[in-house]
Amino acid sequence: MVTSHYDHIWDCCCDHGLLGMSLLSQQENSKVHFVDIVPELMATLKNKLERFYKNFTWQSHCIDVAKLPLAQYQGKHLVIIAGVGGDLMIKFIEAIYQQHKRLNIDFLLCPVHHQYALRQKLIKLDFSLKNEVLIEDNRRFYEILHVSSTSNITANISPIGDNIWCATDDYQAAVVDKYLTKTLSHYQRIQQGKNNNVQNIIDAYRAIKP
Repeated sequence: MVTSHYDHIWDCCCDHGLLGMSLLSQQENSKVHFVDIVPELMATLKNKLERFYKNFTWQSHCIDVAKLPLAQYQGKHLVIIAGVGGDLMIKFIEAIYQQHKRLNIDFLLCPVHHQYALRQKLIKLDFSLKNEVLIEDNRRFYEILHVSSTSNITANISPIGDNIWCATDDYQAAVVDKYLTKTLSHYQRIQQGKNNNVQNIIDAYRAIKP
């Protein structure tokens, strides 16, 4: 999904840095920033980068994702946040957006849960959609959202997704069917709890016609 040029790519919550390393090889004209708040992880990753990627342009940051120093670097930014829940992702995005309102920032997001809440926050912030896909990996499902901090009336973000339900082959049709069933079951279980009225969410997902 990272096909356009970015001057700076921020691989946040980078863990072992596999995604950022892949992008180093693919985006030769971009500077990749590896970001995680765990000192031990960053020390190990930095040693690996210095050994195997010394001829590439990169920088490591042991900081809170909410405090990315984007304004210190000129150019177009892509902030990648993956491997965390939508609730924490919302806090990161809101903090980054509030600090850098004048910058045009793209985000590539892959929440492990709370996708609906994340989409609602992106809509509230008036972000626009560039692309979205649904994938299944190791029996887990992931919505991947490529969004921009600038608004675009022709590319609105749907609270339940749009393109992710459009299958182009039998395999993807099966993925879509399983994910829709799983998502509906999840919200139906929540509905059974006390003071948990999520009927509007259930109705929205039930209206999907893959």
